[in-house]
Amino acid sequence: MSTLEINLYNKLKAKIGEAEAKELIEFIDFRSEEKRINSDRILATKQDINDVRLEIKEAKTDMIKWFFAFFITLVLMILGLYAAVLLK
Repeated sequence: MSTLEINLYNKLKAKIGEAEAKELIEFIDFRSEEKRINSDRILATKQDINDVRLEIKEAKTDMIKWFFAFFITLVLMILGLYAAVLLK
């Protein structure tokens, strides 16, 4: 136990009793440890960041391919309409 926990335990022991104070200190310690473990799971590692960057790069490449294909199709449609008007 740290000095802070011992001081808190002594103050609580005088007010609520020894067993209850010990139980409360253990509960607080358990909750703080649980929060620390949970916060470690939330943080991103360098590998996580690199994976996200790779996914973004792949998505960007796919988007460029689709935009190019759409642009070519649009140009062909406009040329077809223009040709249809001229042949009429």
